[in-house]
Amino acid sequence: MPDDQLMLAYAAGDAAAFNALYARHEGALFRFVRRLLGSALVAQADEVFQDTWLRIVSARDSFSPQGAAWRTWAFTIAHNVAMDRLRVSGREIGVDTPEDGSDPLDWLQPAIDMAHPSAEDVAFWRAAGQQLLTCLDALPDAQRAAFLLHHEDGAEVEDLAQRLGLPFETAKSRLRYALQKLRGCMGRYLVVLEARP
Repeated sequence: MPDDQLMLAYAAGDAAAFNALYARHEGALFRFVRRLLGSALVAQADEVFQDTWLRIVSARDSFSPQGAAWRTWAFTIAHNVAMDRLRVSGREIGVDTPEDGSDPLDWLQPAIDMAHPSAEDVAFWRAAGQQLLTCLDALPDAQRAAFLLHHEDGAEVEDLAQRLGLPFETAKSRLRYALQKLRGCMGRYLVVLEARP
């Protein structure tokens, strides 16, 4: 059943529909929230993640499939909750290691077709994943949000502008600046990726 229909079924009282939505999107939403908060607030990722789902539950009656797709709607809610937390947090210091047990290398293996990587490759790409997380942390909050909405949720610039309440050119600039900074920060790892056949 598509996400939109599951949400409508849940709004009509079908608790199993909510369970299906949660199971389908919990991992992606949690990763999005954790990356958006950055390492400075990683300790608060669980709370922001739960707040996101509480807002989704609270807004179930206002969801309209004629508007944005459910995934877009949910990621926008997650973005808003995380940005609220960043605004009031003072960016306190947190732990740099992922609490969900994820490996920074996970996202990269399919991209470089590493079915059976050597120990040297694993070490190199693990370091690349850690560097990417560090680079994301270094981005200003607004640029990190634009990059993650584009990368994690596949939002195009027009959609990004609408979801963030920004003019098109501002959203485009934030994404462009984020990509430039990430390319600079990831320099030596990108050189290796570009050299691969």
